[in-house]
Amino acid sequence: MSEEARGAAGRWTAGQAWDWMRARPWICGFNYLPSVAVNFVETWHRDSFAPEVIARELGWAEDIGYTALRINLPFIVWQNDAAGLQKRMNQFLQIASQNGLSVIFCLFDDCEFSGEPARYGPQPDPIPGIHNSRAVASPGRATVMDPDARPALGAYVRNILSAFRDDPRVLMWDLYNEPGNRMIFRSGRYESYPDALIPASAALMRQAFVWAREIGPTQPLSVGAWSAPADGSSAYSTGIDIEAIALSDIVTFHAYVPAARLKVLIGQLAEQGRPMICTEWMARSLGSRIEDQLEIFRAAGVGAIQWGLVRGRTQTYLPWPDGVSGGGGALSAAEWFHDLLDEEGHACSARELDVLQSVLKSKIS
Repeated sequence: MSEEARGAAGRWTAGQAWDWMRARPWICGFNYLPSVAVNFVETWHRDSFAPEVIARELGWAEDIGYTALRINLPFIVWQNDAAGLQKRMNQFLQIASQNGLSVIFCLFDDCEFSGEPARYGPQPDPIPGIHNSRAVASPGRATVMDPDARPALGAYVRNILSAFRDDPRVLMWDLYNEPGNRMIFRSGRYESYPDALIPASAALMRQAFVWAREIGPTQPLSVGAWSAPADGSSAYSTGIDIEAIALSDIVTFHAYVPAARLKVLIGQLAEQGRPMICTEWMARSLGSRIEDQLEIFRAAGVGAIQWGLVRGRTQTYLPWPDGVSGGGGALSAAEWFHDLLDEEGHACSARELDVLQSVLKSKIS
């Protein structure tokens, strides 16, 4: 049996997926890093985990009416402090649940935008003026390409899923964020990691489904398709994206695109006959805006998880560097690229907040 077939064994039927989706309110939320964290290592490290900040910021999310959030886990923290990471995950789930939010955990991630491997311990301050300047991957691109690392990666997946496989506070498992992403943001420019990452990431993605399905969590498994052509000629068509969709219980995808393009992508992905959640969207200068897209998601019954919630050390309110999907586009002086609230909980745009709360309070016709 091929690795892909092994990963697909135990995949939910479309009926099971729809039963899961219909048993909960419309999924609307955000990708989350606390404003005081420069990356996910700083978010989860024992010396910088900030429950008071998290509680305050997730309280703001509850006030808006969000129902879910997505957050990444760092393999390097698990390597050095597995029991402590699980303890902090449980504490995070408790805070989220108290604020009416279910949680999507993401285990692997190829977004090593800093160009540096993750390191355990204190994290460097952000580089001024650079979007997500200290983003590090999980487990890291070099580790993804190291066959000798696979046993440890398998132990990580099994350990985390075994601990939370029946936890109702966990909405679903996003096993791998943007597998094969080779972007590096350096000195305001776009560079790329070697091509060899792509087949290695694809292999790890397949294996992650195998490991996860050995545990058999009660929550669905997914990996998001993320590299749709910008010209609108087709949907997600890379080898990794096609495999991700074929292996996932719930179809998830990323869409930093204008409204007309979003409608096309939703229509194309609907042909899979499964529930859908967009796990990354909302980049204002690229035409991916709350005012004209949130209602599209709601009307189609597609979950919507924007990037992000609070402006902070990640500096994702700044645009992508030039060369990334055509660059970050033009922003007005008062406008942000991502994020909704400042560090005091004030909205970037009162109009956006009005739209969010109006859509979240509306009923699906």
